[in-house]
Amino acid sequence: MNRVLVTGGAGFLGSHLCERLLNDGNEVLCVDNLYTGSKKNIEDLFKNPYFKFINHDITEPLNVETDQIYNFACPASPPHYQSDAIKTAKTNVIGAINMLELAIKTNSRILQASTSEVYGDPQIHPQPESYRGYVNPIGIRACYDEGKRMAETLFFDYKRQHNVNIKVIRIFNTYGPKMDIYDGRVVSNFIVQALKGEDLTIYGNGEQTRSFCYVDDLIEGIVQMMNSKERLTGPVNLGNPLEFTIKQLADLILDLTGSQSKLVYKPIPDDDPIKRKPVIEIAQDELGWKPLVKLEEGLKKTIDYFKKVI
Repeated sequence: MNRVLVTGGAGFLGSHLCERLLNDGNEVLCVDNLYTGSKKNIEDLFKNPYFKFINHDITEPLNVETDQIYNFACPASPPHYQSDAIKTAKTNVIGAINMLELAIKTNSRILQASTSEVYGDPQIHPQPESYRGYVNPIGIRACYDEGKRMAETLFFDYKRQHNVNIKVIRIFNTYGPKMDIYDGRVVSNFIVQALKGEDLTIYGNGEQTRSFCYVDDLIEGIVQMMNSKERLTGPVNLGNPLEFTIKQLADLILDLTGSQSKLVYKPIPDDDPIKRKPVIEIAQDELGWKPLVKLEEGLKKTIDYFKKVI
């Protein structure tokens, strides 16, 4: 049995990861300051004697014994991470330093949940890990985009200077049950609006693209990456390479919900990427991983979840 620490463990992805790790027979320490995470996401896990919740902000040092660290703590949707941009930057940078220092103290392997946002509004499509990105360092998204880029820098500097056993993944758009109703991401926005009979809000002309990965597929890739050979440090893209326009997503959600809602168009936000699609050859070749859940199947499960919580 490993003792595994998950920061941001009460969030959307973190809670799914905690559940998976417990099911795999690990002891799990879930660390979250509940800024965007929720105890509702982990309420079923409290029944497990090998689960422990720690209310803590990783911008402050943490001293616990652990074998593995998954660093997922950070608001991930634009409305949340932009609401306190300085706090977001601190979580990405100071939080990463604190977790890397903990990894040194405990001789733990540590995985950084980075993001496709490190590619910014990409000039290369699709995006391989070798692409260095096109990010606005002073824009409204920079606290997150550049914060995650700096976290990656720190991970590799700690690898070089202190031989920390690191893993870095870049997560592309992910959806599924336990998404926050009000997090402002396109899947949750559209589902909530459709179920409430409200107009679906499309920013821009709806032709911008995203690649949507169901949460179970993503968690499988994350766990495989953590337990991969030490030489595989990453970064490794994890996401679904099937590309859809925002309008295609809206139409599919309207069809699956049976909603009579209409589409309304508003100006696209600053620095919002036009295209997003991962190259996942490294994940396929090194981990034997690829997403299996089709968009329609995953959306049905997500819609069923939202029907229960709105």
